[in-house]
Order: sequence, then C-alpha cells, then structure tokens
Amino acid sequence: MSAPRVALSTTTAEPGLTGGRLDGLGVYSLALLRALPQAGCEVRPFSFAPAGAGAALTLGRALPRSFAAATLRDLLPAAAPLRLPADAVDGRVPDLFHATDYRVVRMDRPLVATLHDALPIAHPEWCNPRLRRLKNWLQAKAARKADHVITGSRFSVTELVECFGVDPARISVVHNGVGEEWFEPPAAEAVAATLAQYGLRPGYFLFVGTLQPRKNVERLLEAYLQLPPVLRAARQLVVVGAPGWRSVELTRRLEAARQRGENVVWLSALTEHAQLRHLYAGSGVFVFPSLYEGFGLPIVEAFAAGVPVVASNATSMPEVCLGAALEVDPGSVAELAAAMAAMARDEALRARCVAAGRRRALELTWAETARRTRAVYHSVLSS
Repeated sequence: MSAPRVALSTTTAEPGLTGGRLDGLGVYSLALLRALPQAGCEVRPFSFAPAGAGAALTLGRALPRSFAAATLRDLLPAAAPLRLPADAVDGRVPDLFHATDYRVVRMDRPLVATLHDALPIAHPEWCNPRLRRLKNWLQAKAARKADHVITGSRFSVTELVECFGVDPARISVVHNGVGEEWFEPPAAEAVAATLAQYGLRPGYFLFVGTLQPRKNVERLLEAYLQLPPVLRAARQLVVVGAPGWRSVELTRRLEAARQRGENVVWLSALTEHAQLRHLYAGSGVFVFPSLYEGFGLPIVEAFAAGVPVVASNATSMPEVCLGAALEVDPGSVAELAAAMAAMARDEALRARCVAAGRRRALELTWAETARRTRAVYHSVLSS
C-alpha cells in the first residue's frame, strides 16, 4: 500500500499556543510529527487555533474552524463534518485525520484518535471541577466519533470501554516511546553547566511532571523528609514541573521545606528539552509515585537515560516497567521512603535496575510507535 497521507493534530505542540511548555500530549504529538515520515507516512500538520490566532502557528496550518466552533457545529445533527483543506502545492486532500488529544470532531475523512486515558470520568476528584459535567459529556461523545482509537496501554483500554463506551474492537494499543537522543549521554560539560545553573549536585532524587493531585508529589515529599538526615544531606530532592490544578498547598510545602534548610529544589519553569535531559543525566534516582497514568512517559525517559527508577505499582505503570523498576504502593509513604533509600544505597540493585531499564527502553522508541501507528492507518484505510 502507498504511503498514507495523514493530517496530524499538532495543537498541543504549537509553541504559540502552549507558551513553549510541552506536556505529555505535546511530547506525543511532536514525536509523531518527527517519526511518522521515517515510518513511511506523508504528514501534514494541522492545529485547532482560537479565532484570529492562526498566525501564531509555526508547525502547521490552522484547521478551518476553532475547536469550540467545530464542537458546537457537531451538536447539530444535520451539520456537515469538518472538511480538511487540500494541499496548497499538489491539491491533494489527506487520507485521514489523526487527533492526538481529546479535540475530536467529525471530519470528512476517516478519523483516528489517540485517547491517552479516561481520567476525567474515572477520577473526577483529580480534575478541575469547572464545567466538569459538560466536558465529560463532550469527551465521551468525541471518543465515539473516531473510526479507530489508539491508546498507550492495555490498562487504558478497559477504562475507555467502561467510561467512554468505545467499542473495544476499535481500539489498538500502541505504546509511547522515547527518541534516540535519550540513549546518548549528553556532554559532561553541558550537564555540569545546567546543574550549576540550578544549584544542583549530582546524585539527587528526581521527579518530573506537572504538580497536580494524581502525581502524588505530596507523599514523595513526605517520604524524602523521612529519610535519614545523612542521606538527605547527600542527595537533594529535585521536583521539575509547572504548578497545576490544586497545587497551592503542595507548593507551599515545597517552599516551607526549602526555607527550613531541607535539600529540596523545585524547578517550575524549565521548558528546554536539552536541559531536561541534563537533569536526568545528573540524577541518582528517578522517583515516579503517580497514582494514575495512562502510560507514564517519564519512566521510559529515565530508563533510556540510564537512571534507576522507583515507580508506582498502580494503573499502567507495571505494564510500562515490566519489572525494570523498583515498584511501590503509591499510597504508602513508608514503602516509598524505603525504596528510595534502598535505591540510593544498594549499588547492586541500582545496577540491575539500570540494565533492565535500558533493555526496556529499547523496546519503547518513537520509531516503533510510528511503525505501529502506520499499521493502524493502513487498517483503517483498508476497512
């Protein structure tokens, strides 16, 4: 079959719409934009831009309507689906549209949607309550508009079926991945410069993720503060992530710990990809105690970077780790603290986890994600 021409949603990766800060959805969208051409796809990036904001797009073209306008139009039974624009050079229209987040509307072409989880319905207590019922209703309707759904883990399949009513026969599991650059250690001078910039000493405990309730950073901080003073003096706790919903109390605790002289560092504004790689490279233990993940991409980034991982044993994370991390009950502060101490002190354990993590990361690359995504496109176009 010839190379499929894919209209790829890049809304979550547009610097002009995100302020340059990529969350997991943005990382996924940008990774596919780069990897799909090498997998044999013709890719045309499109984004839902707010009215009048089309000039802010740098990755691709603006879709004919904003997402809000297209969603309202979709509520009218007789309204025509959104038409994908033809290419300005050859006049061809894409074969299908791939929505890489929950911005799913009816299209005049086959529609593939990546739905990473069903968090708003499965755990509404972890989501912003503003317009929650309306958003959940719209997301459930959107999920059922897709001709085929991609999700990152088998765990998420069950949730998409139960919460969104998606037909399991229309769901494919395609794991997320990491880029090849994660397997190459960055230059020691560059790592040292980044660590010096932020006042860090090599060997710290590292967490990466938006500060929000499900990330469980409160218990991570408690666990760190339970470690013996000599270990806390030797190893900082470095939290990398922007403040999210319901994070005021957590940020207050982080600042209070720092003011008491604890070795706690919160980096809230770091957005540069190279510097993030430097922070992984300079860390001694990566800790990811999340309560809920549809996949858990930072775990794989740590694996590829050669950092031993302490990870939650909840939701999708055992599926991602496959035994390569030291897994803990994310609800137990004592268990989390014990695992952090063991990983910091036991060199044999660290070596086993580093080796197993690297092997696991080699199975989870964006090149493999793109290859399997292309197979989904072919399946949809041939059905």
